[in-house]
Amino acid sequence: MSRKYSRYLPLLIIIALSLNFVGCGTQVPSGHRGVFYYKFGDGTEMGKIYREGFAWHLPWNSMFVYKTQLQERKEDLTVLSSDGATINMEVSILYRPMTGKLDSLQIEVGPRYYDVAVAPSIRGIARGIAGRYKPEEIYSTKREQLNTEILTELQEAMQAKYIIIEKVLVRDVKIPAKISEAINFKLTADQEAQKMQFTIEKERLEAERKRIEAQGIADFQKIVSAGITPSLLKWKGIEATLKIAESPNTKVVIVGNDAGSLPIILGGQ
Repeated sequence: MSRKYSRYLPLLIIIALSLNFVGCGTQVPSGHRGVFYYKFGDGTEMGKIYREGFAWHLPWNSMFVYKTQLQERKEDLTVLSSDGATINMEVSILYRPMTGKLDSLQIEVGPRYYDVAVAPSIRGIARGIAGRYKPEEIYSTKREQLNTEILTELQEAMQAKYIIIEKVLVRDVKIPAKISEAINFKLTADQEAQKMQFTIEKERLEAERKRIEAQGIADFQKIVSAGITPSLLKWKGIEATLKIAESPNTKVVIVGNDAGSLPIILGGQ
């Protein structure tokens, strides 16, 4: 090397060492955690999970970075109902790794834990549970129950793999056209039957109301009729006559000659 360039040699060495030093590390992004691996040591470092930031290490060692934020994956599944009908459904899985167990997850499953553990499990569990239900139940009446059962079984299975399953959503269910038509026809018939039952019940209640009302009127008339006697009518007539006689317009009061007759009032201003 000529003297012209030799004076730059220390600077080049410093730059090379700096670049090498900068390269000896791994950036752990926000929402992620790291697991350290010693290539010439004990392998995966157990008991320590590296937080966000830049982690320095020798170039032959490495850091496995895991996303700890909530993630979503969708699975298009083909299952068989209890009567053998083929049903396609889309299932969304919300999941994340157990932050405090990333070292164990790294050893037992690895960074591709969804593909290795979650995906095969959701497929097997969904097929097993769907086989307990009829197509119309999966399509409409018991979809929420199906959803809950899949979630419960998947959570139990993934607990041992250090994976948290937050939610499972059965979003879209497609069944054979003939079964769909039969289900829609049945639902329409059920709605019509319910409507007719409501109308019948409404009319029955109205008839019952009218019957009670008529019975009440009849009972009232019976009570009133039983209390009206000839003596009461004569007494009420006498009371009315006295009130009229006391009026300043009354001139002549003629009392009838019959025992059942009422007084006759003549004259007046």
